[in-house]
Amino acid sequence: MVRQQRIDPEVDVLWDSFHERVNVPSEQLRQWLLTRGSGAEAFGPNPDLDLPEPGRHVLRILTKRKVDLTPDDIETMRDTVDEIENLLAAKPPRGNADDQWRHSLLDLGHDVLVER
Repeated sequence: MVRQQRIDPEVDVLWDSFHERVNVPSEQLRQWLLTRGSGAEAFGPNPDLDLPEPGRHVLRILTKRKVDLTPDDIETMRDTVDEIENLLAAKPPRGNADDQWRHSLLDLGHDVLVER
């Protein structure tokens, strides 16, 4: 008999909210973060091609099952949902044409050009 772990209802709601807002597939997010991590500063005397945070943690969460979430994952999910909502609420006058705003969202796994 397989015993199922009980999921906190709050975590269940957060899981759904996180996956609604993080609308970039994990492989696309990984490619984006690799691009961001390999910018001009990565080619200095001490190159660091690591994926930038918090996107790296978002990417790890996307590969997990709900029952495998750690407290740190749950905190990152809350922070990510809040940050995406804050950025969307502060849409700049240029909207989707504002690269800095759009890139900030992409770093979190949300693409404003993707319709759900």
